[in-house]
Amino acid sequence: MDGLIEIIAGFKFDSKTEDVVETITKYCESVHHRDISDNRAIGDYGAKALLEGSGDTSRKLNIVTICNTGSLATSGYGTALGVARALDEREMLASVTALETRPYNQGSRLTAFEIREDNLTGGRLICDSMAAYLMAVSRKDGSGGIDAAIVGADRICRNGDTANKIGTYQLAITCHYHSVPFYVAAPFTTIDMELSTGGEIIIEERPPKELLESARAPSGVKCWNPAFDVTPSELITGIITERGVIVKNDGKFDVASFVNKFDEKEGKRVKAND
Repeated sequence: MDGLIEIIAGFKFDSKTEDVVETITKYCESVHHRDISDNRAIGDYGAKALLEGSGDTSRKLNIVTICNTGSLATSGYGTALGVARALDEREMLASVTALETRPYNQGSRLTAFEIREDNLTGGRLICDSMAAYLMAVSRKDGSGGIDAAIVGADRICRNGDTANKIGTYQLAITCHYHSVPFYVAAPFTTIDMELSTGGEIIIEERPPKELLESARAPSGVKCWNPAFDVTPSELITGIITERGVIVKNDGKFDVASFVNKFDEKEGKRVKAND
């Protein structure tokens, strides 16, 4: 957005309309193509991280995801779902399971649609409440077992805490209990170094009506309807961006050092600690 504002500010009062339209269109097209390129890079880094993290790079992976992080949420390919696509392109995807993502059902309405349209290997849909049992059942029957969870993020804090669609924190806790690696995939721009921890993120609360109607709940019942939740960094295995993967050192993420590797090229620097 800053780039677009800068371009608009550069126009003169008497600039021709067609010149303005052409310039803005070219800029928007460049953003579109860059986003797809970034998403593919996230997919490549993510596929490598998940395969290496599994301990057996020759074995196909069963992964689970929540909300929609695919082509319908980006310019194309996707972030977390892009990792699934990258695995499938390498013929290393055994299955991808989408959680329906209550109460707005982005998983069932959008992610399941993309899985079907792309015919991703082992694509399936489950209710949010089925994730724990899916991880618990034996792989012997061919229907269970999860090797990793991969989710998106709307905000990544200095300490590695992340905000994402409601239900993500619950999935992370479930993964932690079952020793399933939990990865976050998001663009580098999602990192917000102004936020020290997830406790500083303001969580939007949606109108109760939206949940009550989708749940077919009785009229007048009280409702709490947060749109997002925060996953503590302790539950996250790695943070995948188009510039690489942020991993833990001594059990903690050093997001500042990762950001500084790139910001120093632009004459910027952030402090490791406030």
